[in-house]
Amino acid sequence: MKKERAWIETKVPARLDRLPWSSWHVLIIVALGITWVLDGLEVTLAGSLGGILKDPATLGLTDAQVGASATWYLLGAVGGALFFGYGTDLWGRKKLFYITLLVYLAGTALTAFSWNFTTYALFRMITGAGIGGEYAAINSAIDELIPARFRGRVDLGINSTYWIGAALGSGAVYWLLDPRLVPLKLGWRLAFGIGATLGLIILVFRHWVPESPRWLMLHGHDKDANRVVGEIEKKVAAHAGKLPPVDEPALRLRPRTHTPWLEIWNAMAHQHRSRSFLGFSLITAQAFFYNAIFFTYALVLTRFYHVPAGSVSLYLFPFAIGNALGPLVLGPLFDVLGRKPMITLTYALSGILLALTAWLFREGWLTAQTQTIAWTGIFFIASSAASSAYLTVSEIFPLEIRALALAIFFASGTLIGGAAAPSFFAYLIGTGSRTALFWGYLLGAGLMIGAAGIELLWGVKAERQSLENVAAPLSLQ
Repeated sequence: MKKERAWIETKVPARLDRLPWSSWHVLIIVALGITWVLDGLEVTLAGSLGGILKDPATLGLTDAQVGASATWYLLGAVGGALFFGYGTDLWGRKKLFYITLLVYLAGTALTAFSWNFTTYALFRMITGAGIGGEYAAINSAIDELIPARFRGRVDLGINSTYWIGAALGSGAVYWLLDPRLVPLKLGWRLAFGIGATLGLIILVFRHWVPESPRWLMLHGHDKDANRVVGEIEKKVAAHAGKLPPVDEPALRLRPRTHTPWLEIWNAMAHQHRSRSFLGFSLITAQAFFYNAIFFTYALVLTRFYHVPAGSVSLYLFPFAIGNALGPLVLGPLFDVLGRKPMITLTYALSGILLALTAWLFREGWLTAQTQTIAWTGIFFIASSAASSAYLTVSEIFPLEIRALALAIFFASGTLIGGAAAPSFFAYLIGTGSRTALFWGYLLGAGLMIGAAGIELLWGVKAERQSLENVAAPLSLQ
């Protein structure tokens, strides 16, 4: 008969949460937060190159194939999130954020060598699988390493770097698609090499990121967990001076090697049912909202405003900057005013403003420039809303299933709210009807407003609280 494992007492979470801000935390943000830069880069490249890839000199894709390739990317992200998300909770954060980055590197490098729609879609799917896995591994690791009082603004700030990647992609595409500098048939291939180059650089930074002490303590490696926290404390103390005392009581946990599927089901479908509905609603609404517009931005500009395909990236640049600034400016309010009021406000405002802009678009009162200005303003707010969805899901579920929960809601929300959106909106754009596109935008606006109502009813007060107080571990006595 197998001997039952002993209980352990630990102050690892309290020791991490009481740390002052330091250069070590900045290193964690740089090494792990690059995920969002890479995703923003990939999505922008695909969006900016949408018109170029229809040229017979490149891949000769149709409008429908451009939209479908975006859908394949998202399907890859869904599959990668589910597979690697489960692996992150089972095998650890550190192992998985190496593996997922390597999968991404392979996918984006192969994309540069695509020769038709089939290979392009396949390689985009592999790229998406790496990015989807990164979301689960990275977000769980960041939340478990960052002190509670900074968690909201840090998560939103990191998520905003998606748009730094988008701006980088916009600028790179503008130069690489200039036929006076680079031949068209070569420029689009070089664009996909940017992500691979960044990924190789960031592999070096991740060498200094430790395994999550919270994951170590849960899996019975309490000595390793205390050693890792001790090393972190030394690095922080060297920068910030004497550390404050640990005032929180110790947690009493039963270590485990894995979490049974039945226990996972009970936790998500019964114990935390309202939280599951909340996470699904927030992720789904923002996925549809973003993917509906961003993946087809180039098609709207070229079809309705007759913007040359090579100039599309110039319009994406201010849009990306507005998205990046939103979480940086509004992020601290999620820690100060709280999650519920800020999430409700940003979701509701995003939906209302999109509905208004959609009406102006249908009436023909916008130009390419004013359309870009309007969307830049909307997504200054919407980027905080979208970022808060990932923040919410990563902090409202127990430690044992944190990465998997994030993966499940990212996957289901993206599959329902995001994977179909690019193809659906590409079809609407293909009709050439402003009215048809108006109703599509109105659907996205309605989903955001509905999600705001759900947050108002079932939102969780998580600001400045330890993750273990927000959601008690399943193995807690």
